[in-house]
Amino acid sequence: MSAALEINNLVVRYGTNEAVSGLTLECEAGAVTAIVGPNGAGKTTTVETCEGYRRPYSGSVRVLGLDPVSQAEQLHPRIGVMLQSGGVPSGAKAAETIAHFAKFYAHPQDPQQLLDLLGLDSVSAPYRRMSGGEQQRLKFAIALVGRPELVFLDEPTAGLDAHAKRIVWDVVNQLRENGVSVVLTTHLMDDVEQLANKVAVVNNGKVVACGSPSELTASAQPVLHFQAIPGIDLTDLRQELPPNSTITEAPAGHYQLIGVTDSAALNLVSNWSSSRAVEVHDISTGRRKLEDVFLELTGDGSDRS
Repeated sequence: MSAALEINNLVVRYGTNEAVSGLTLECEAGAVTAIVGPNGAGKTTTVETCEGYRRPYSGSVRVLGLDPVSQAEQLHPRIGVMLQSGGVPSGAKAAETIAHFAKFYAHPQDPQQLLDLLGLDSVSAPYRRMSGGEQQRLKFAIALVGRPELVFLDEPTAGLDAHAKRIVWDVVNQLRENGVSVVLTTHLMDDVEQLANKVAVVNNGKVVACGSPSELTASAQPVLHFQAIPGIDLTDLRQELPPNSTITEAPAGHYQLIGVTDSAALNLVSNWSSSRAVEVHDISTGRRKLEDVFLELTGDGSDRS
């Protein structure tokens, strides 16, 4: 199977509101595909449709070659789902929760091994009293216990400290090495940069860009990034720029200079910041940042589901 997930011209509506507007996407088997977009872009609705929780208004979805609604009985034992919220009883403890979910599968992973792997072996509090990071790792474990061929992860590192985030990254990389397909939705660009083979940027219910992180951040022109206080008047600096070059601020306090060679850009910014007594830091040259590309493509987003 070349594709673990195939979405073709998907449309999903809530009454008169069209949350997904002809979205098309293919996720390769054995790879990590990140779906990113602003709040309300349609990515959660898309993933919920792939998981079988919503029906398409039109278009088609195939997950591991199956229709997630009409063939749900065949599909569900083969996928894992990590929800952003809910799905775990408030009084459940980690060990009993994993043992319970393991009973739903013919060949589950050993619950104790999963607890050890995700640092949950010593967590004895019920779910409602767990830290946010512990709750996240427990939901991650639930998604993995059935040895899925494809796993959907919704914001898997939200609220995790650096150590716990590294554990999740390592496990996702192990899944890929073992041939498991991963579909990841996240707002965190470091997750995408560390994990994704492919990135689909969704806005207004459609895929507006798709490719590897290096493809999306590639630039035909040299790029320089620097940080400073937000809202600096860039008029003087713009007047010094050669033709066909630009400087922008997005997000606040993050500046991007495009179209000037590295050495010339460094000299320009250095001379300008000295003359204006502007403190500049975190200067870097090379590719555009993934966050910059994301903001260019999506702007402020829209209020969609």
